[in-house]
Amino acid sequence: MAAAAALALASPLRRLLRAPHPSGAISAPCYVITRGRCNAAIAVAAAAAKDSAVKGSVDRNAAEDVRNVLDMAERASQRRDVFHTNFLTPPIIKEAMLAIEKLADIKAVAQGGYPQAERCRISVGHSDSMTSNPDVVAALSISGNFRLEPCSHGDFLGAILGTGITREKGESGAQVLVDPELVDYLISTLEKVGKVGVSCTQIPLLALEYEPPRTKSSKTVEASLRVDALASAGFKISRTKLASLISAGDVRVNWTPISKNGATLKSGDVVSVSGMGRLKIGEIVTTKKGKHAVELIRYL
Repeated sequence: MAAAAALALASPLRRLLRAPHPSGAISAPCYVITRGRCNAAIAVAAAAAKDSAVKGSVDRNAAEDVRNVLDMAERASQRRDVFHTNFLTPPIIKEAMLAIEKLADIKAVAQGGYPQAERCRISVGHSDSMTSNPDVVAALSISGNFRLEPCSHGDFLGAILGTGITREKGESGAQVLVDPELVDYLISTLEKVGKVGVSCTQIPLLALEYEPPRTKSSKTVEASLRVDALASAGFKISRTKLASLISAGDVRVNWTPISKNGATLKSGDVVSVSGMGRLKIGEIVTTKKGKHAVELIRYL
């Protein structure tokens, strides 16, 4: 069986790993979409995903993944069945959900296993078939004595891949999010991480140990809410530098690449800059002089 593994947020002693699998997702913060048009619209939406890549709103690899999700939605509509993706990145999830929003009789739910999950699996199904959130993420605890033989993310990932399935340090082990179909297989085959003997057991999703991402807040007062003004203040770089990053396609707002310095931001928007991390726009207050006092939340 082939699957990829992806790192998730977790506590300092336990990082959450995901080993996605080509079929099947859990009850977590999610959203369900039921609005739309009809079957023929799926082909149009798939073509639009490709067009978006050409126009720069989605990179080409992401557009291909979005097309795959839409193909899955088409099969779900035709067969009145439910299908599931692997774990997907936020830009792909956003574009796929926006595209599926335009389709009739198709429900979609994105789930990642815990509240702050960014990588999620999308389940798509005909509205008659998907009456509840599919159960397609399971949690495993990998335990062992790592005090004398600390193991890195790569050790845990390598051990999982070593079982035939084609991410930080901890003294007691790690927690892993996988497709439920892989649970029995991993429990029976995963015996070592590095040189340390381990036991692998399934745990409830509510038992996952994770912490919200660390952030640092600051405030700036700007004449406008343009992305170049707020992002340069948040990342502490010049507007000229930010402009060059935008021109290079290295800046995204809410996971979508932007091409103009003058894009206006609002509270809740997330700005991502390649190699620098992410910045969330917090509370915005208009001052007596008509300027904007903005809370900037930098992810560490």
